[in-house]
Amino acid sequence: MLQRPGTQMIAIAATAWLVACGGGTPHGATGSPAPASDAAYDVIIVNGRVVDGSGNAWFYGDVALRGDRIARIARRGQLDNARAARRIDATGMVVAPGFIDIQGQSGDLFLRGDGRDVGKLTQGVTTEILGEAYTAAPVSDLTLADLAKDTAALAIERKFTGPHGFDAWLRAMQAHGISPNVGSFVGASTIREYAMGLHMGAAPAAQMDTMRAAMRRGMEDGAFGLGSALIYPPGNYASTEELIEIAKAMSPYGGVYITHMRSEADQYLEAIDEAIRIGQEGHVPVEIYHLKAAGKRNWGKAAQAVAKIDSVRAAGQDVQADMYPYTAGGTGLAACLPPSASADGKLFENLADPAKRAQIREDIAHPKAYAESLCELATPEGVLLTAFTNAANKKWAGHRLSEVMAATGKDWQNAVMDLLLTEHQDIGTIFFLMSDENVAMQLKQPWIKIGTDADGPDPDSMKEFTHPRTYGTYPRILGKYVREEHVLTLEDAIR
Repeated sequence: MLQRPGTQMIAIAATAWLVACGGGTPHGATGSPAPASDAAYDVIIVNGRVVDGSGNAWFYGDVALRGDRIARIARRGQLDNARAARRIDATGMVVAPGFIDIQGQSGDLFLRGDGRDVGKLTQGVTTEILGEAYTAAPVSDLTLADLAKDTAALAIERKFTGPHGFDAWLRAMQAHGISPNVGSFVGASTIREYAMGLHMGAAPAAQMDTMRAAMRRGMEDGAFGLGSALIYPPGNYASTEELIEIAKAMSPYGGVYITHMRSEADQYLEAIDEAIRIGQEGHVPVEIYHLKAAGKRNWGKAAQAVAKIDSVRAAGQDVQADMYPYTAGGTGLAACLPPSASADGKLFENLADPAKRAQIREDIAHPKAYAESLCELATPEGVLLTAFTNAANKKWAGHRLSEVMAATGKDWQNAVMDLLLTEHQDIGTIFFLMSDENVAMQLKQPWIKIGTDADGPDPDSMKEFTHPRTYGTYPRILGKYVREEHVLTLEDAIR
């Protein structure tokens, strides 16, 4: 948390602003609260150091709130005579806009879980953007067929089968009850599954038309654009040309292409080129999710990636990126396996078939195109297993893949496949892939923004290990990279 000196960040409920307070909680109301009906404002925060999010220097100011909106920002003292139901004295504190998590993953919590989003609100997030790869809509008969074994998901997603299913999903989250502001891209994997199911291969003309139409309807329903994740099936079944065609469908609506690229490692620079091409030929801006050079052998590419983005921006193309401030990423253990392992949505059937299992091992040994294994990149010592449901596997929670190998006598490929097969679902995993130097360098780029790539459960209720970005992303920016290491100024970090 930001402590300058001795400060901590807290969120003021129902507002898009934060208060960094010196030595404890914010002061209570001063004087007797006026009746709300007689108040010009509901709350006025006075005497704080205002950091307004523009990057400009802080100033002493007062912030007035009416309902869930910021009604006025003024220089200190200008609201002394204004009526308010409550005044909060922010002397010695920093008042700042709530943070926008551009890569939130709380969609399931917002639809059928804890919509409070405690893990995000307590670190200052007041807006969460969803849509990497998957969204709960749009939904087709092919989607429902793929969900046949997941009765809980099937019951939910049946509600979003109409032509405006994306709108219905947004409204369902609102009806469920959610604390932050929420927006979303349409998941590119969802679009492909809508038209193609989980089948590999190029989309025929009719299916391409279906995808374009689904994309247009999503934009009409309020989507921000298309969000892809091209290392996971079925997202990695889509060709560059397929993604360009879908991008063209959203372009007239002002859509953005946001992507977890096809490679963040050995083909890192080539994957950036692909994202740039999709933006150019699809006539849309490009945002790159969690920019990183993964695997020690690729750390030297980080500066080249920044130079490449700077170059295309200088030439007039809108390409930007976001990141989280950690050297480890988090995803499922199945990311260690090639796309062929999940062909037709039959991951576990394939892992149980000796012939297909042998082919999976062959595909790992001789990867095609961008099929990079996160286990190979991180090495087994850099693969931390976090969550299991099978009682026989729970002993490995909090342990490294190398420890599983040592205890079982298996190589990492068989250890991974056996864990997945006995768990019969993906396994939460943290992969140590990046360098501290590259994280700090990227944070300084003016086109970088911050995303957690996590959901927001209540940290006090967590029963499993989880990546600390779930609850610590923004405190880490303010504490490590502003206060301790001076990588960023406070004003630029909040911007």
